[in-house]
Amino acid sequence: MAKELAKSYNPREVEDKIYDFWLKGKYFHAEVDKDKKPYTIVMPPPNITGQLHIGHALDNTLQDILIRYRRMQGYSALWLPGTDHASIATEAKIVEAMKAEGLTKEDIGREAFLERAWEWKRVYGGRICEQLKKMGSSCDWDRERFTMDEGCSEAVKEVFVRLYEKGLIYRGERIINWCPHCCTSISDAEVEFEEQEGNFWHLRYPLTDGSGYLELATTRPETLLGDTAVAVNPEDERYRDFVGKTVTLPLVGREIPVVADSYVDMEFGTGVVKITPAHDPNDFEVGLRHNLPVINVMDDTAHMNSNAGKYEGMDRYECRKAIVADLEAEGFLVKIEPHSHNVGTCYRCGTTVEPRVSMQWFVKMQPLAEPAIDCVRSGKTKFIPERFEKVYFHWMENIRDWCISRQLWWGHRIPAYYCADCGEMVVSKTDVHTCPKCGSKNMTQDEDTLDTWFSSALWPFSTLGWPQKTEELKYFYPTSTLVTGYDIIFFWVARMIFSGMENMGAEPFENVFIHGIIRDSQGRKMSKSLGNGVDPLELIDKYGADALRFFLATGNSPGNDMRFSEARVESCRNFANKLYNASRFVHMNIDDFNVECKLPENLTTEDKWIVNAVNNLAKEVSDNLDKFELGMAVQKLYDFIWDCYCDWYIELTKSRLREEGETAQNARQVLVWVLDRTLKLLHPFMPFITEEIWQTLPHKEDAGETIMLEKYPEYCDCLSFPEDAKKCETVMEAITAIRTRRNEMNVPPSKKAKVYVATKNTSTYEEGAKFIMSLAYANEVEIAESFDIEGAVTIVTGDAKIYIPMNELIDKEAELARLKKEYAQVEKLLMQDEGKLKNEGFMAKAPQQVVEKIKGQAEREREKLALIQAAIDALV
Repeated sequence: MAKELAKSYNPREVEDKIYDFWLKGKYFHAEVDKDKKPYTIVMPPPNITGQLHIGHALDNTLQDILIRYRRMQGYSALWLPGTDHASIATEAKIVEAMKAEGLTKEDIGREAFLERAWEWKRVYGGRICEQLKKMGSSCDWDRERFTMDEGCSEAVKEVFVRLYEKGLIYRGERIINWCPHCCTSISDAEVEFEEQEGNFWHLRYPLTDGSGYLELATTRPETLLGDTAVAVNPEDERYRDFVGKTVTLPLVGREIPVVADSYVDMEFGTGVVKITPAHDPNDFEVGLRHNLPVINVMDDTAHMNSNAGKYEGMDRYECRKAIVADLEAEGFLVKIEPHSHNVGTCYRCGTTVEPRVSMQWFVKMQPLAEPAIDCVRSGKTKFIPERFEKVYFHWMENIRDWCISRQLWWGHRIPAYYCADCGEMVVSKTDVHTCPKCGSKNMTQDEDTLDTWFSSALWPFSTLGWPQKTEELKYFYPTSTLVTGYDIIFFWVARMIFSGMENMGAEPFENVFIHGIIRDSQGRKMSKSLGNGVDPLELIDKYGADALRFFLATGNSPGNDMRFSEARVESCRNFANKLYNASRFVHMNIDDFNVECKLPENLTTEDKWIVNAVNNLAKEVSDNLDKFELGMAVQKLYDFIWDCYCDWYIELTKSRLREEGETAQNARQVLVWVLDRTLKLLHPFMPFITEEIWQTLPHKEDAGETIMLEKYPEYCDCLSFPEDAKKCETVMEAITAIRTRRNEMNVPPSKKAKVYVATKNTSTYEEGAKFIMSLAYANEVEIAESFDIEGAVTIVTGDAKIYIPMNELIDKEAELARLKKEYAQVEKLLMQDEGKLKNEGFMAKAPQQVVEKIKGQAEREREKLALIQAAIDALV
């Protein structure tokens, strides 16, 4: 590593070099170490289809801050990385690529398709991990996992078989969510609801006996073809006499019963509903209670099938138009009423989901949900912020059985085998070639694969070697913290908790640190359609990874969304440059001297102030990090480095550094000691620049090879100097007040003036007089308990009244003339703006935003006139 600092900091030249240094040193690697406490984070595995986006950048920055912090605290800190096979997304990519070749899955068969899938994974699957390295992610890459690697696959089979043998996995015909575009079932958690404009079609269903009709309304007239009953509430007196009768299904002519079921809401519509068990989850339940037939009228792609009669082959929406036209033509359509309603869509492709009855595999959730609810309620697993526990409880307490089978080829194939001769089904961890019942060799494996989230749910323990009882599993499980967005609490967090409780008998993690999403500068969600996404790799190339990380941590509070601003990323780059330039200043003053990284015995008041400040900073930052308040921690670091160290302490030491002997040497040592400590505090947030600078500083004898393995600074009573700090801050307050007043009066720094300080705290100001001279542009400082001075600018601070003779600051007549001229200019602008606001014609025609803008201008002009008038009054 570099032992001297270049003239300017260039992240492009530094970051890759430093990351390679870390990798070669294996500094990210964690081992089972009984002398250390473990701290474990499992990375939410990004999809192998993925490329680094700003959400990944946020998620992994937060994880890296936590893992670097704990590593420096002496934990055996494991951040376990990996990727997810992402069944639907990956299969869609491969199918799309094959389409360009004029091929389909069916053309090449399952084995050839899977060969293509594994090749795709080999070429593209590691891309996102390489991109994560650009962020500075300190994962233990030696332990990188993949949800379909051999060990994870073994864990999946083990869990499936165990749950099946306990009766918690079953196969049955149930209504499920079907995506006609992805051509697979999806779980309830994968359905996203969106408001869509639609209609209520009010229809007449004639009674078969010719005595009249029942009127009902539907949002989906195309499913009428699958109706097998109409239903009314048994308490509804209007329809009591109709129960047990039949109606004739319009357009179809099928006779269907009128049934009584408490599911029907008497207050909604006419109190009559059509029952289509094959195409509505509630209707399916009604159908089970009344033993109704199930008639599916659509195929896998939501086109009408042979049960649809003349409408066969039509798309569902095309069929809707045709059926409505036919209903109207035959007198069954009463009216059409516009209606907005929530419609379920596929989270992956956005297609409207089709409820349909299908033979699928399910996990029985109620027995699994109860221990998972207790796990959070008892505090074994805590959500940060706590309000997200309500979201978790609501989901878990209302959970339905989880449909885990998918009609895809890429993924974990369901370990169920069927005998073609006797129909026997066998569920087994190993391949089954012979039927245990009839001895037939004619066995075939289930065609379906498991929901991607089934394997992801096992991630905290499958990645540590389960079902084998490995040393890593015993040591690193339960893991410490899960960092994730609030959008996958149901998808992933809940499933990991119940899987951990069921298979390990223990919670998968102690804390769930929930973060929000990054929105654009207008507060909108980033999306391809809006074109408002940002590429983290471009930002890294332009500003450096540290600047992006610092921005992502700044202002971040648990559970809350944040807005992206490139200007703020740029300001974080400027902060990095400020730190770098301060470090260059330190080097210019220590490189020709023998300076140690330790505090000298004799500390001045300003030395004690900065030591006290960095000591308090260590306590506050650690407290914030322990509470996951990363945004607060990083703001305190920013304020200390920019204000305390760079703008104050360096300035306070300059006069001492120009001297010789002990006072200059002491200043050098304090500069180095505080910088060393500050770099360690900042390291988890900005790892690259802190490593680059730290490598060039003098170190203690026991220092290691890298800052990332140094001890994280802790608060120490021996470094606390509150009284001295107060003295220094008193003088700093006076200097700031003098500079502010001079600035308000447009007095240049070159114009020196005598300063009189009236105070009872004379000793503090006498000690600080040299700093008032150098930093408040004084040519002389006089200190006494009181002064009687006329014609002076008066400045009041907490414990002093400061006077500066007016004639030493400005040419009174020239300044009065300048102020009066400026007053006239602003007054003219105000008159113009007020004239517009009083003009009825202008106010009637001008857009509201223009009016508001002029009102704002006028208000600011009034405020400016008041300030100018105050300055004039002070001079006359």
